[in-house]
Amino acid sequence: MSDWARITCGACEVAVDPALGNIRRFLVDGREVFHTAHWVGTDRAPLAGAPVDQHLSGDFFAAPFGASDLIDAPNHGWSANAPWTGLARAQDTDDAQMQFVLERDVMGARLTKTLALRGGHRVLYQTHEISGGQGDLTFAHHPMFRMAAGGHLAFSPKRAALTTAPALEPEHVLAYPARSTDLRAFPAKDGGTFDLTQYPSTTGHEDFVTLIEAQGAAIGWTALTRAAEGDIIVVLKDARVAPVTMLWLSNGGRGYAPWDGRHTGVLGIEDGCAAGAQGHRAATGDNAIAREGVATTLPLGPDVIHTVRHAIAVCDPPHGFGRVAHVRVEGATLQIADTDGAVIDMAFDPAFFAA
Repeated sequence: MSDWARITCGACEVAVDPALGNIRRFLVDGREVFHTAHWVGTDRAPLAGAPVDQHLSGDFFAAPFGASDLIDAPNHGWSANAPWTGLARAQDTDDAQMQFVLERDVMGARLTKTLALRGGHRVLYQTHEISGGQGDLTFAHHPMFRMAAGGHLAFSPKRAALTTAPALEPEHVLAYPARSTDLRAFPAKDGGTFDLTQYPSTTGHEDFVTLIEAQGAAIGWTALTRAAEGDIIVVLKDARVAPVTMLWLSNGGRGYAPWDGRHTGVLGIEDGCAAGAQGHRAATGDNAIAREGVATTLPLGPDVIHTVRHAIAVCDPPHGFGRVAHVRVEGATLQIADTDGAVIDMAFDPAFFAA
């Protein structure tokens, strides 16, 4: 913990573990936003496998995403399992920023990470630049949130939701494979349907589903209204670069060590460019996600630079604020509207996704 790199600005604090590049802490008004697995920092952590899983917490950038079955790299790639060197850090009352570079290349590409906070903004801004290299790369962000008593989920328009076979674990509630254009009625294992806009209150399952952004979308978003925590978290992405949002519902479906059935009420919102859980090799060819009309890899090249922009905003809704219906960036404001038309206005950097 003493080796973490930190920045603070206004109500927000961010801490990064340079040994792996993962964001270990995101505090807003002193409250932790991210989830940390119960084995992290214990003698049971090595049982989890790769370093990223031993330190499963916060948010990390996976490149390639998931199984690195095309190149020699651990699960979620070297970007989530190798050191990042600090390049710069700046902080004043109106702005705080730190930048890192991955010490290993990824398929010949150089990866840089920039984290920024703004005065008066309850937002974590992240930018990853992927420069050079050769081949086709998958990637995804991997923020994890605890939903101790469940909650509601809302999404920017999606063209479809898909699962692919096989399921992650034997204990699951969704059907595999399956597809639906109605997020409130996704096919379930028992023959019924499952509402993807409601985090389940029952435990004992592990599920993974991929949501595909609507055609022509520029900014995609996911909004969590957390029942026990009493806040709203909005995760935003550049949908032109990251056309899929993969939801990981980790809710007690892994009984083996170090999970031990205790990893419950956790939601991963994994925005990226990938073929769901099928792995790197599958993403480079024909796959169910690509057949929906979106890219599942980023093409690398000596003179090619990809910029991945991602933001996480946190607010405390006023009493009586209902289910989130819509989120939009309007000028220097992030507007969160509920189903009754009530609106929360948050300060937001208008240039972030416009760059």
